[in-house]
Amino acid sequence: MSNGVRVVCDPIDGLETLALSVVAGRGARSEDESRSGWSHLLEHMVFKGAGQRSAKDIVEVVEAEGGQINAATGYERTSFQVRALKGGLDLGSAVLADLVQRPTMDRADLVREIQVVGQEIAEAADTPDDLVFEMAQEAAFGAQPLGRSILGSDASIGKASSAALSEWRATLYAPANLIISASGAVDEDELLALAERDFGQAAGEGAPSPDEAAFVGGLRVAAKALEQANLVFLLPAVGVRDDRYFTLRLFAEILGGGMASRLFQEAREKRGLAYAVDAYSETYADTGVLGVFAGCAAGDAAELAKVAAGEIRGMAERIEASELSRAKAQLKASMFMAREQPLSRTEQAASQVLLFDRTLPTAELAGEIDAVSAADIMALGEWMLAPRRAAASVLGPKAALKAAEAFEAALTR
Repeated sequence: MSNGVRVVCDPIDGLETLALSVVAGRGARSEDESRSGWSHLLEHMVFKGAGQRSAKDIVEVVEAEGGQINAATGYERTSFQVRALKGGLDLGSAVLADLVQRPTMDRADLVREIQVVGQEIAEAADTPDDLVFEMAQEAAFGAQPLGRSILGSDASIGKASSAALSEWRATLYAPANLIISASGAVDEDELLALAERDFGQAAGEGAPSPDEAAFVGGLRVAAKALEQANLVFLLPAVGVRDDRYFTLRLFAEILGGGMASRLFQEAREKRGLAYAVDAYSETYADTGVLGVFAGCAAGDAAELAKVAAGEIRGMAERIEASELSRAKAQLKASMFMAREQPLSRTEQAASQVLLFDRTLPTAELAGEIDAVSAADIMALGEWMLAPRRAAASVLGPKAALKAAEAFEAALTR
């Protein structure tokens, strides 16, 4: 559109429902330390009242028509979403436009919502498999925005005022950063008309692109009276714009993506060291991490750490044709399954436009997956291991804490 807002329309024949997402291409990664958590707090605040609707009205008007409304804040984007029956695009667009552009930002509401988010921060601190990931994120990226919790801290969110949060909203949700994405029972002409009506007057300068992130690595451990030890191990990896993005995804799938994966077979089936053990990749625009998560008995934590390190190192030495074939099939299956859900399609399309200025055909992505070779995966493994840096977090009984150093020692020996 003339003000920089971009619109993506993805009709699907035969559906009786639609999904509409308004996605801002900025999030917690755009915050400095003094405003840590403000993007998430803002997401909460816009639901307290927007346009002429109260907090109750916002939900009731959508649900009365069979719809659902939600939102999510990430490091690099913030998304507002409506699921609705066919014919619900007009209302969905009007409500989301009010949330993004015309929140009331009442001072009394802000005081209460700071308390609510404070409870959310406390809940995360009391939830081991949330806290251990936050510890690992801090270990990986230190004082950089990616190293801070999306929720912020009690101190940082307590500094927010209605006026300051309104200024942050104008920066975060500026038109140049906005994508309007619709999928399902939608009509292109109607969507474009509604986008012009509801977002055509949006104005303001957006937050600049975040500084490039650097994986610093380190160890974070905390003793806590738990039945199990919670472990997270991270290695530096590539970002979503990197040509090796699907190589990383396949690496993680072979390493610990399912019951046939190396980690599951070695750590659980052969050794009985853990009930839950998984590998995953987390990617941002310019960087990423390869991660392993496990929950185990405290006495097994150090041994499990050594097994995880050994399996990662082994990925740089040998990839079997059968496991590569399985990983490709799993990755393509998850991609195609997501394409059968309108909300997944809206979010995926918005992310692609933000990152690549276009949507990426599924066939093109499947071709990129198929093109990855065993040599590519081994080369990526060597590249990730070359800096001899890792991040590790351990939360649980004191006897488990040595697992962090055991992982680092086994990985870099």
